[in-house]
Amino acid sequence: MTCWLALCRIKSSGHENLNSKQSYVFVANHQGAFDIFLIYGFLNQNIKWVQKASLRNIPLVGFASEMAGHVFVDNSSPAARANTIREAKKKMTDDVSIMLFPEGARSRTGKLGHFKRGAYQIAYDLRLPIVPLTINGPFDVMKRGSLCLKPNKLELIIHKPICTENLNECDIPTLIDESRKIIHSALWEKFKD
Repeated sequence: MTCWLALCRIKSSGHENLNSKQSYVFVANHQGAFDIFLIYGFLNQNIKWVQKASLRNIPLVGFASEMAGHVFVDNSSPAARANTIREAKKKMTDDVSIMLFPEGARSRTGKLGHFKRGAYQIAYDLRLPIVPLTINGPFDVMKRGSLCLKPNKLELIIHKPICTENLNECDIPTLIDESRKIIHSALWEKFKD
């Protein structure tokens, strides 16, 4: 609804790639604040976000995230990161999926940044399929650091799941590269490197 209130035209595709009875680890590029509204409004999945611990300190966001049962990442040590994975496991049921932005923060340019390992470690540890999502447009709607909205086209592309069941931990870098390439392939030209 927020996307429509901002007068954005929205296109979503790839829903046929998902099984409503399967849990997934969703990974998406992070162009801007409207990514979140686009995912909530058009992914049509029961998700728990894995998000930066610093978001807990934002008055309304932190409270709402706590109440919704989202997971906060503590990157202060390997033990703290392992605790985040344990916390994510506790949140999982048959119809709950995990959602992460592997870049870790919103893009300053709209282009795809470096992917961190955390989402892929969670998928590997939980033996859940990774589903890459490509998001186009939120960078143009509201740039990072701005409160000005500019109506624009938004697009959410749901790619086919990538199986993690037969992978070894040493395969995680390949999994990261594969999903990053898939996401990059569907970016609008102006957002490609």
